[in-house]
Amino acid sequence: MPFLRLNLGRTPYLGVFCLVTDRVALFPRHVKLDEEELEEKLGVPVVRGEVMGSPLLGVFLAGNSRGIVAPHLLGEEEERSLREEGVEVHRIPGKLTALGNLLLVNDRGGLASPSLPPKTVEEVSSALGIPLERGTISGLKTVGSAGVATDKGALLHPDATEEEVERVRRALRVPVSKGTACDGEKYVGICVAANSHGFLAGGPTTGAELGAIERALYHPEG
Repeated sequence: MPFLRLNLGRTPYLGVFCLVTDRVALFPRHVKLDEEELEEKLGVPVVRGEVMGSPLLGVFLAGNSRGIVAPHLLGEEEERSLREEGVEVHRIPGKLTALGNLLLVNDRGGLASPSLPPKTVEEVSSALGIPLERGTISGLKTVGSAGVATDKGALLHPDATEEEVERVRRALRVPVSKGTACDGEKYVGICVAANSHGFLAGGPTTGAELGAIERALYHPEG
């Protein structure tokens, strides 16, 4: 499976700054990238953007091949810029804006943080066209930073309980594994970005971790 180990600027926590789906790879406007190499590894076009003037796209955005959900504070010009690149954007009202931290989704389903109100969960479910369950990972409500998923598998924080693993398996309808990235970082969602075609991992990610990530996200039974 194609992969690329890289840092964005000086940080290996690329999941904070980007969002990758089976349709698009979203990156901040002012980060130096080899876009051609990224598109080759991920099999989708690279699109640049911002959310509320911030480069933290992975914190504020979540999505799948059907679209992207964004906080209602997304600027009009920011939304227009994404739509002009063919990105389907859905604004989600509410006080909580870090949707990327609070959602773990693929094209089959998703896990929503217990912090999100039921109405917000319903709106996200409708926007992305998937059923959502509410739950935690390793007791954490920031499920998007504690896990990473594709349509073929999911990788979770290594301290996730068996009950949580089963809930994610049921919600996302894929095999689920536990592990680390970036040489022992448990918050795998901030270290890895992936779709069905390939994945990106922070620079310190070890060879053993790369192998485990690949097996988890591209499970033969996924």
